[in-house]
Amino acid sequence: MLVNKNAVIYGATGAVGGAVAETFAREGARVFLTGRDLDQLEVLADKIVSAGGQAEFARVDVLDRTMVADHLAEVRRAAGQIDISFNATGISHRGLQGTPLADLPEQDFSRPIDFYTKAQFITATAAARHMTEQGSGVIMTLTATPARLAAPLVGGMAPAWAAIEAFSRVLAAELGPAGVRVVCLRSNAIPETPLIAEVFSLIAPTVGLTPEQFQAGGEQATMLKRLPTLAEVADVAAFMASDRASAMTGAVANLSAGSVTD
Repeated sequence: MLVNKNAVIYGATGAVGGAVAETFAREGARVFLTGRDLDQLEVLADKIVSAGGQAEFARVDVLDRTMVADHLAEVRRAAGQIDISFNATGISHRGLQGTPLADLPEQDFSRPIDFYTKAQFITATAAARHMTEQGSGVIMTLTATPARLAAPLVGGMAPAWAAIEAFSRVLAAELGPAGVRVVCLRSNAIPETPLIAEVFSLIAPTVGLTPEQFQAGGEQATMLKRLPTLAEVADVAAFMASDRASAMTGAVANLSAGSVTD
């Protein structure tokens, strides 16, 4: 689906970013992996190349506007154009989830809002400047179901994700006339990721459950009676980034397994 596409992946050393990078490469994209740990990036790049894909990597801090801009300029010089920007960066949720809002220090409430909105804004707008010149491209953001659900004990994460979805819609409206699409992936918890294991361990004790019981409850709250997998999220990302989804923009792909209805 992505032959001859150049994709920049932010947060490529994370579980979601890595899975998306491998899937994009398998679908034919040349992937430019970014993150803070060069050793981990090199391991992922070698894995992709060994499987027959094309991958390059660089250390990029998504909160550094100049570093992001310089990296994209280099990618464009090397590859000719930037077709896809996908931001899967995140932070540890320890100290941010599992505490009632009334007991949560304001700095811990605002920290995820500050990080996630800035990270998505910086990378998306940097890509937008190149893509509008090209007259094409896809910018992809990532959120989670608390953006739409009234989920307790998630702290500032829910407003952070809701803000990213609103930002994605506004950006899509601005960039649409230039031929640039903006799509968001909203996923339910992905149990196989270290981040979700951490989140379950933070919230479950607060409600008197084990992490396993908490996960089972989350599964039962979906229409499919299960939670999404990394492979499912990555496959949808590839489709949304491809020309097969060329009529879709300003949209949120619902990967909640039916916990959220649209």
